Formats: sequence, structure tokens, C-alpha cells
Amino acid sequence: MNPTPLLVVKAGGTEGVNFSAICEDAAALLRAGQRMVLVHGGSAEANALGEALDVPPRFITSPSGYTSRYTNRETLEIFLMAVNGKVNSLLVEQFQKLGVNAFGLSGLDGRVLLATRKEAIQSIEHGKRKIIRDDYTGKIEKVNVALLQTLLHLDYLPVLAPVAVSEKGEALNVDADRAAAMIAAALQAETLILLTAAPGLMERFPDESTVLPRLPRARLPEALEMAQGRMKKKILGAEEALNGGVRRVIIADGRLPQPITQALAGRGTIIA
Repeated sequence: MNPTPLLVVKAGGTEGVNFSAICEDAAALLRAGQRMVLVHGGSAEANALGEALDVPPRFITSPSGYTSRYTNRETLEIFLMAVNGKVNSLLVEQFQKLGVNAFGLSGLDGRVLLATRKEAIQSIEHGKRKIIRDDYTGKIEKVNVALLQTLLHLDYLPVLAPVAVSEKGEALNVDADRAAAMIAAALQAETLILLTAAPGLMERFPDESTVLPRLPRARLPEALEMAQGRMKKKILGAEEALNGGVRRVIIADGRLPQPITQALAGRGTIIA
């Protein structure tokens, strides 16, 4: 008997995304027999903790227009406290209250996500190109499929924070959308859902009435041009997931009630 197709859900960590609604919806789907892995962000919590510790977040923009968090050793430790510590634990707590035996971990644990640390990254600041060499970010190269499959086989819900490990054993901040895409491809998931504080990919940002309900794979290069800010990483993640064998990617609204169910019903931008 073939197992139920696997669903990978990424819960965005930006302001407005309703983690409680995501957990309740996920719990209902799991009770109905759905197999699932949840990956989460935590940028809002990391920003708040950084501000409280007088280390405000700094974001850098690459020459190709991608925005990411500047992560030196100090900000990496703040990120670990906020995202791997607080957000991951509170999500697992919510699931336990809902009767779901969630297993919280990061890609650092058991080398779930092995990444290459970026020796130097380029940033555009005030129109000038800068080279940054003290950054603790990485590009995911390998997913520990056996460990995740073991957890799924034992009926745990893996809840993953976007932290990877380098070959040298260093903790690395990795993009949560692309982490979810790599996990979905490695586990041969049928669907990847990226939940965010937007209704989908908007043709004319920020006009929410211009959401594209469907996006053929052939239009992904055009979508990258269309996407603004953090949406660019979601399009990139979608492309990586599809290239890895995932059948469809849905970028959907994480602010709604039953956000996963609504995404599966076609609300959002479906890329297939």
C-alpha cells in the first residue's frame, strides 16, 4: 500500500502570519491521515530580540536583488535564541496541546541540513558593492533524509528551524523558504506550501487584487522579476523544489483561518 503523499509546509516568521491557525489546521490534517513536515521562520522574533539586546537587525541586498539577514557570530547567537529556542519550542508546545506529537529540531541537530558556509558575500550599499567575510550563512548541500523519514515512520511531526551545520560543525543561518524547498525535494514531497503574510504572488505589488492564481513553471524567470523583497526567495525556493521533483508549490496566505486547507483548495499562487 502506497503511503499518503507527503506535504511540506513552511510557516513564515514575518509579522502577521498566524502560527496558531497553522498549528490547528495542521493538527486537523494530521488526524485525517496527512503526512507532513513543518519548517518555520522567525524573523519577527529575531528582530525583536535583537532590538531588545541593542543589536538591531541588519539586512543586506545582493547584486541580483535578494535580501537576507546579515549574520555575524553575535547575530547568529541571537537568531539561535529567538528562532531555534523560542519559536521552535512554542510551536512544539502548541502542537502538543493539540495532541500532535511534534518533534522540534533544527538542521544543526543530527546534521539534518548540511550546508557550505559562504566565505564571502556581496552586498550593495548606497549603490556601492561591498564584500562581507564574517557572515554565518550557508547554502544547503544535503538533507539527512534517513533521520526525517525515521521521525515520520514513528509518527512524529518534524518541526524544523532554519539552521544548518557546516562541514566544520558551525551553526549557519539558512533561508527558511529554500530550506523547506530542499527538504521537500529530498523527501520527494508531492506539495510544498509556503505560507506568508501575503495572499500569493502579486503581479503589481502591493495590490492584493493582482494575485496570480496559477503560475506555469515556464514563467518563473518572469515571476522573479515581478517579485518584491522576500517574495524573490520564495520564487527561487519554488523553482528549486520543482527541479527536485516536487509536483507543485503553493505560495499562500498564512494570516487566514485554516491556511493550509485553503492553500490546498487553490487559494494562493499555485506553481506547477
